[in-house]
Amino acid sequence: MWKEPLIVTDVAVIGFAQAPNERHSPATTNGVEMLVPIFSEVFRATGLTKGDIGFWCSGSSDYLAGRAFSFVSAVDAIGAFPPVMESHVEMDGAWALYEAWLKILTGEAEIALAYGFGKSSAGNLRRVLALQFDPYLLAPLWPDSVSVAALQARAGLEAGLWTQEQMAGIAARSLADGQRNPRAVPAGPGASGSVADLLAEPYVADPLRAHDCAPVTDGAAVVILAAGDRARALAERPAWITGFEHRIDSAELGARDLTRSPSAASAGRAAGASRAQVAELHAPFTHQEIILRDALELGDEVRINPSGGALCGNPMFAAGLARIGCAARAIMSGHASSALGHATSGPALQQNLVCVMEAR
Repeated sequence: MWKEPLIVTDVAVIGFAQAPNERHSPATTNGVEMLVPIFSEVFRATGLTKGDIGFWCSGSSDYLAGRAFSFVSAVDAIGAFPPVMESHVEMDGAWALYEAWLKILTGEAEIALAYGFGKSSAGNLRRVLALQFDPYLLAPLWPDSVSVAALQARAGLEAGLWTQEQMAGIAARSLADGQRNPRAVPAGPGASGSVADLLAEPYVADPLRAHDCAPVTDGAAVVILAAGDRARALAERPAWITGFEHRIDSAELGARDLTRSPSAASAGRAAGASRAQVAELHAPFTHQEIILRDALELGDEVRINPSGGALCGNPMFAAGLARIGCAARAIMSGHASSALGHATSGPALQQNLVCVMEAR
């Protein structure tokens, strides 16, 4: 007999783990070598097993791996038997988490696991990301991701919205925080330099210097969600999701003001971003943190990217999920009572996803 599913209203993050962020991981592009250890880590922390997961959802990219249906190989990390309910998004794992959250809200699962992985070093990432553009007019010009971000940064500088000193200050703070994060990309020369030292570095794409840009990174992340009473039983201090929103701006660079992010502002208002004490922002470039902070209406009292953020590790298709996981960890560890995790995708902050969580 058909039974109407139970509609769930309370969903929380109860577990998070991420692989070490590396510039050149020995793992293959299917991500299995990165995923198996962090699956084991998150299961040990929560006391769960693979059999407890009612829904699995992954985020990755066939373009990045260079072959069709590459995500299917990653399912080997889950196991082929017994059969599982599994899905995939061709996006950052943060969007896989969004699907997992909806699956629990509709009552189709009680516990769900989302993961994302990417081996960015396998190809020329700056050229691969050019394929996000319009295939008829822009993509054939191969506008690389760093040069596009440089255009955005220059627009803000010329408009007086930020300064190169502010950008260097963000880099200095992020790199210092990253040195306290064991999963961050190991710091290179100049990582502990002052703002003046950073400003003396050469440009890689005027006005961006190397420290203004997230490093090409290999990595993976996993987050476990649970509903209501199961979350309370599995975690001492769950991170309850109070808002989860996704908005999109035009991918056409000439159709929007690159110094603003209306999609981030809209998602932030809908999710209740202004309540956050800690914010993990997926800002692959220093000036983008300024854009996001303004769009999300985050005051000076909000702690930004205590993990070091994307500037200390930006694995494609896992960095956004890691930002949500790090924000949730701030709550689960008792360091914050409210936190925001943000993920972006597309050129120049085109797509933005905001997840707001709180302790209860």
